[in-house]
Amino acid sequence: MIKKEDILEALKEVIDPEIGINVADLGLVYEAAESDGEIRVAMTMTTAACPLGGLIRDQAKNALRKRFPGARSVTVELVWSPPWNADMMSDEAKRKLGRLK
Repeated sequence: MIKKEDILEALKEVIDPEIGINVADLGLVYEAAESDGEIRVAMTMTTAACPLGGLIRDQAKNALRKRFPGARSVTVELVWSPPWNADMMSDEAKRKLGRLK
């Protein structure tokens, strides 16, 4: 069984190219779970107008396939509810962006 924490750790390889911080620390990952060999992730972008959403979604899928080659399937869905906001970021991400001292 793959733990949520392991999925989030794998997603730390996926860097938002506009911000330079990984999607997990940005708080873009809303759900991450594995069941019967199927990994499912629901994530968002910082804005629905993000032109890189498809690219970031594909990078997330690739990072998960690389980390968990035995998974039967990997699904990464982009969702827009709830809307992302800066409060969702980890303290580490907030520090990097100067939002937390």
